Amino acid sequence: MASARPSAAQRRYLESGLTQPGGKLPLFDEQGQRVPEKVVRGCVERGWAEPWFKNPLKPDWLVCKLTDKGRVALSGQTQWTIR
Repeated sequence: MASARPSAAQRRYLESGLTQPGGKLPLFDEQGQRVPEKVVRGCVERGWAEPWFKNPLKPDWLVCKLTDKGRVALSGQTQWTIR
């Protein structure tokens, strides 16, 4: 079963979107290193991030944004769905 909480690497990646317009997530970390694809795809698979747009200059780069579910995961709260 997949963890309901982000790993340390996923948390760093997701937290960077909290202060960006539209929740844009970075392609590179604070040291200028590309964020590992495993981190990005793991966040997308769990619904914490979603693809934003395709980069025509670098089609293999996955440009994402933080989702509401990602914000909840960062807060440590449980997200409830009311039906």
